[in-house]
Amino acid sequence: MKKALFVGLLLSTGISFAQEAPTFQRCFSPEYIDYQEGKTPGFKAHVDEQFTIAKSGVVSKTNETYTIPVVVHIVHNTPQQNIHDSVVYNQIMTLNEDFQRKNADTVNLRSDFDFVVGGSNIEFRLATIDPDGNPTTGITRTSTTTESFMDLMGFFQGDMSAMEAVKSNNEGGIDPWDQSRYLNIWVCNMAVNGSPVILGYATPPTGMSNWPPGSTAGMSDGVVVQYQAFGSNNPNDLGLGFEVLGRTTTHEVGHYLGLRHIWADGDCTKEDGIDDTPNATDKSTGCPTTANTCVDNIGGIDLPDMAENYMDYSDESCQNSFTKGQVALMHGVLENQRYDLVYNNPASVNEERFTAALYPNPTDHLLNIEINNGQVENVVIFNTFGQEIQSVKYSKSSLQLDVSHLEKGVYLMKITDHSGANVVKRFVKQ
Repeated sequence: MKKALFVGLLLSTGISFAQEAPTFQRCFSPEYIDYQEGKTPGFKAHVDEQFTIAKSGVVSKTNETYTIPVVVHIVHNTPQQNIHDSVVYNQIMTLNEDFQRKNADTVNLRSDFDFVVGGSNIEFRLATIDPDGNPTTGITRTSTTTESFMDLMGFFQGDMSAMEAVKSNNEGGIDPWDQSRYLNIWVCNMAVNGSPVILGYATPPTGMSNWPPGSTAGMSDGVVVQYQAFGSNNPNDLGLGFEVLGRTTTHEVGHYLGLRHIWADGDCTKEDGIDDTPNATDKSTGCPTTANTCVDNIGGIDLPDMAENYMDYSDESCQNSFTKGQVALMHGVLENQRYDLVYNNPASVNEERFTAALYPNPTDHLLNIEINNGQVENVVIFNTFGQEIQSVKYSKSSLQLDVSHLEKGVYLMKITDHSGANVVKRFVKQ
């Protein structure tokens, strides 16, 4: 059995012992379910049951925003792995743009899919209060002696214990914050000889805080991402010409909220359980625009393979959309299995909401900054490579900043108020 599993993983990942640099696998979430099934038979059937519950438990709340508190755990063995705060801010903005359908590249969607796509009204916010009630940036940093959370032989045999070690203080990583009230994202190294083996994986919504039975409550729940694949402004090159735009995290958070691969990890007879995602025989590679590998009927139309879907394996520059059915399923998960994440999280969300506005944006000279409550204490500007460009201290609820000295381009601005809370905005210098 182990030999067969070894061969299957070898073929599915494209990794060869003859290669000095293994080719990475984009996502390991389905294999995570198989891994848990091996530890506790019945896990896979339970996940399928929870999927059905979420799909039937959708509540239409088109005007409501689901706010998800996020804590990002950066576990690093080298300075390169200890990615800058600005990369985290960029990734959170990418998540919000992608899930709310505010990403600029929606214009690249083929018109075939105009009637099936939609925004989710899901907002991701870095936590402002930690589990002990103290103020937090929503980012933790852990120095580890573990060079890589990847055991290649264990990987081939379906053993994910080396990867899961990043979620434990006792195994070189860091314990999660309360997983019923925070989305925990671990950013770490899962490479062998400098070559990433997988880019990420996520746990599915199980509706249980102690699964498998006998385990530490919710110990494994969350998302894990290879450090070079996190954020679109990450200065660490992933290699192999792969363009990183932060969509690995979008993809894995989709799994965390119950979505499956759009090709359902099978042929035309296997579906992802979502009525408006076209069936496909296999994952997409590159950015195909003519493939139509399965006959389906969505709104009376046989749609082509949807390479633009975040839950495919197409290039990150090709991905730009969720479907309305996928959005409904994620809402069903937030109304059921992950209910506490948005409705019962006093330990993670500060009720005093701090927002900021920048205008005019774009600007060539002066940039106005206003916050809705309190006073601006500090403003820090970063470029897209995470380098700090300027830091200014203030004590006003509104201010004007001269940015004429900046080169043309996109910048991130971290604004801190009098309480120490932060908000990050993007602006364009013309």
